[in-house]
Amino acid sequence: MDEDTRYEAVRSRDGRFDGEFFFAVVTTGIYCRPSCPAVTPKRHNVRFFATAAAAQGSGFRACRRCRPDAVPGSAEWNVRADVVGRAMRLIGDGVVDREGVAGLAARLGYSARQVQRQLTAELGAGPVALARAQRAHTARVLLQTTDLPITQIGFASGFASVRQFNDTMREIYASTPSELRAVAPHGGRAARRTATPTAGIPLRLAHRGPYQAGAVFDLLEGEAVAGMEEVSGPRGRRTYRRTLRLPHGTGIVAVDERPGSARSASGAHPGGWLDALLHLTDPRDLTTAVQRLRRLFDLDADPYAVDERLGADARLAPLVAARPGLRSPGAADPEELAVRALVGRTEAERLVRRYGKALDAPCGSLTHVFPEPAVLAEAEPDGTPGALAAALADGVVRLDPGADRDDAEAALLALPGLDARTIAAVRTRALGDPDVAPPGPGIPDTWRPWRSYALRHLRAAGELEYR
Repeated sequence: MDEDTRYEAVRSRDGRFDGEFFFAVVTTGIYCRPSCPAVTPKRHNVRFFATAAAAQGSGFRACRRCRPDAVPGSAEWNVRADVVGRAMRLIGDGVVDREGVAGLAARLGYSARQVQRQLTAELGAGPVALARAQRAHTARVLLQTTDLPITQIGFASGFASVRQFNDTMREIYASTPSELRAVAPHGGRAARRTATPTAGIPLRLAHRGPYQAGAVFDLLEGEAVAGMEEVSGPRGRRTYRRTLRLPHGTGIVAVDERPGSARSASGAHPGGWLDALLHLTDPRDLTTAVQRLRRLFDLDADPYAVDERLGADARLAPLVAARPGLRSPGAADPEELAVRALVGRTEAERLVRRYGKALDAPCGSLTHVFPEPAVLAEAEPDGTPGALAAALADGVVRLDPGADRDDAEAALLALPGLDARTIAAVRTRALGDPDVAPPGPGIPDTWRPWRSYALRHLRAAGELEYR
């Protein structure tokens, strides 16, 4: 999009572009999402940015009305397989906070200077600025939804000092942490009375455009592994709950099925959200947990681009019309997904019972976290499952958000006993590749670059076996 086209999106308050770009107003010093309901500024007063971090780095503060830092992430970072896309996925997972820029660069196979240069050239902000923007958003969520002490929130969000925390919040939100807590929305203030990382942090996981929650929950219900996952409630109002293994501890998440959003007067879907409740043993894991849920539920996808392409195909057109905004779910734990794709549901349940880490405090039917690859490799080293677990534990196969998809597939192909269909499932779900087709006829190239979504349509319609 050129800048004139972006301005037209701002004039029409087009929510389809929320998260795809941001605009700032030089006369007010504030940046917004494209759908901000405020009066549209004059064109010559508007500046455009690829990321919130770039707008913040240019001295603009986040709009208190439209909360641009809370929009769905750009779908571009899920699609792209280059170093910038991989870096953005890793930053979203909290790698810079945990390992620094050097750790990010090592995972990408580049020098820190090369990563800095590429991100700054394309996005207007380097990895530190991008991680800083993410930390600020995490802090705001904790301030407005929990009663954690403010100092503890600063460190839990990834800030190195209280001073850095206070300075950043003033710069981005023009408010101190105490002031942000005081002006929390009424619902946030009510929830904050009981919300803690262990009692639960309520969140709204935003998405753009239509979202077929029923199809996603059908998939999750059909493959739920007892002891670490469950789906309860009647269709249309189901709740998906699961355990999470996180960098600093464990977590339990509950996500509610939500009816699709209504169309606006113009015929467009404004987007919506899924309600979630996170229970964490360590609040530092909030950002990582949220990003992993977003990948699991495919919340950063661009349904408009997918539906436009697939809807032009004669075979898929009626399926797209019946299920606009159908998603291609990913994985909350890529290594876990790879093992499950290989061994199946029944065997996965046995592995959880026998080798899974028991929760300190079981929650209903949720009692364990899926076993780590190193545990499985040591306990049952034989056969293809043992070889896969050992390769994951040793880093021979990398499935983290910054992994190179082609390299990961090549490493999987080198393992004995892994068939092409299992590898395709891993590439689709664990690596979030939107354009995967398993071996076999009937998958035309005209469905590219959205073949993963095309197959979801066929499976949802009962024309292909679910996997």
